[in-house]
Amino acid sequence: MEPACRKDKQKQRETPTRGDRSRQKSAQQELKQRQRSEIYALNKVMTELEQQQFDAFCKQMRSQTELDHKMIPS
Repeated sequence: MEPACRKDKQKQRETPTRGDRSRQKSAQQELKQRQRSEIYALNKVMTELEQQQFDAFCKQMRSQTELDHKMIPS
């Protein structure tokens, strides 16, 4: 086999085929979609936690305000 033919075969192996590019693109899209789903799930959890903390803060402030009103003589 001539050296030129060997180089051509090596180039063919190194160049991704349409199928390879398509699979790679598909895998990339799946990864992106999975990451997006994970971000949405994390955002939901963080929002719920923030709401719980805010509710606890409001409850604490209400009880503190009620105590302050009871301590002030009318």
